[in-house]
Amino acid sequence: MNDQDKSTDQENQLECRVLLAEDMPDNQRLVSYYLKQAGAEVFIAEDGQIAYDLAMEARDHGFPFDVILMDIQMPSIDGNEATKKLRDAGYTSPIIAITAHTSLYDRDSCVAAGCDNYTTKPVDRDKLINLVAHYASLQKKKKCLAEDAII
Repeated sequence: MNDQDKSTDQENQLECRVLLAEDMPDNQRLVSYYLKQAGAEVFIAEDGQIAYDLAMEARDHGFPFDVILMDIQMPSIDGNEATKKLRDAGYTSPIIAITAHTSLYDRDSCVAAGCDNYTTKPVDRDKLINLVAHYASLQKKKKCLAEDAII
């Protein structure tokens, strides 16, 4: 399968809302491009505090993000702090750490902060889309179960 076939297969694979918390404009553009090509609606936060504020506002208005991609090294508050703050506030949607740091210690720190998973930079498009698709699917199932419980 060539790259063009992969692109076609991944178009519209994602029907979800993704919050990308990333401070570097080049990474914002690249990751947003990958996700939008796959059908996601992408919102960008330039730092951990903005990510926290956007995530809580979306949740409080009844439209939580399906997935948050959280860069770990950002200004204001870093990704681990923002994730911990979200979890402490009862935020339950999936959060995936995205970082250039690749050690087991870094991975464990992300998980300890409350991230559901971890991926590294440079970003592998296929891995990223598969991760987001997996967690967005779990989130949609969780929403359906909650709606069924109400009925």
